[in-house]
Amino acid sequence: MALFGSTTTNTAASNTAGDLSKDVALTSPPEDSISHLAFSSVSDHLAVASWDKKVRIYEINEQGQSEGKALFEHEAPVLSCCWAPDGTKVVGAGVDKAARMLDLQANATTPVQVAAHDAPIRCCAMIQNPGNTAQSLLVTGSWDKTVKFWDLRQATPIGTLECQERVYTMDVKNKLLVIGTADRYINIVNLDQPTKFYKTMQSPLKYQTRVVSCFTDATGFAVGSIEGRCAIQYVEDKDASSNFSFKCHRENPPNTRDVSNVYAVNSIAFHPVHGTFSTAGSDGTFHFWDKDAKHRLKGYPSVGGTISSSAFNKTGNIFAYAAIPITRRRRRIRL
Repeated sequence: MALFGSTTTNTAASNTAGDLSKDVALTSPPEDSISHLAFSSVSDHLAVASWDKKVRIYEINEQGQSEGKALFEHEAPVLSCCWAPDGTKVVGAGVDKAARMLDLQANATTPVQVAAHDAPIRCCAMIQNPGNTAQSLLVTGSWDKTVKFWDLRQATPIGTLECQERVYTMDVKNKLLVIGTADRYINIVNLDQPTKFYKTMQSPLKYQTRVVSCFTDATGFAVGSIEGRCAIQYVEDKDASSNFSFKCHRENPPNTRDVSNVYAVNSIAFHPVHGTFSTAGSDGTFHFWDKDAKHRLKGYPSVGGTISSSAFNKTGNIFAYAAIPITRRRRRIRL
């Protein structure tokens, strides 16, 4: 086991301590808890999925100021959202067992259902069709223990992966698709052969998987769990010596010995340019890390509630995080 410097969040103040005072709150945030954030890969537009059954799209400027641009509704809480690679469409998926798409290029105001499962859809992602790079496919992962691939022009999936357990988390980068399920299974898919697993493994962490996130160069992925720990995992066996795990979202109460408060790692996001990454957790803190140097770059104090999701924009100049205050009376997104 390798550790990044300090293993707790109550490190003495130093030049690695971040300042929240300049963070900018999103204008007109959702009316209920935020489940997922996703930036467009071609513009500074942010999609926000929430428990108020809506997906909202905001335009963010360089100063962090935001303006609502579009909104569409589901029939139940929305758990995930994603963008088409060309930034023209947004998809939401959630508890109503459906994925719905809004075509922004066509100035549509009503979403179209583009996917369905037998249980709530926990995650969604858009990829380029391996057989036709001009065409996008939708990937959905559900608590019905399946991952399905959808051609948006067809009513039925063009491919299905049967997983060992309920799908909890999923991420895609280039041709790498990583799926995390209940019982700590992690399935790796090469999108050149999308309907079979390239590799299956148990999570290197001992407790329930909360999030997986692919490296910027798609050579591996990070795993976060409910135990306040993160693992760095490479896909190929030849790189196994570079795998390691570390403690992150934990704190040692003052005047105690051998006691740690442990918080779930809810979100991991990789910088699109530098390959560094962030972790955010139920302790309300977020941190930036360099996996190659095994070093924490900067840590931020608690925002006053759980951080449920985070994301970088296309250049990595903007980092957004969704904070759910303990009272749950207000939802905040900071940029």
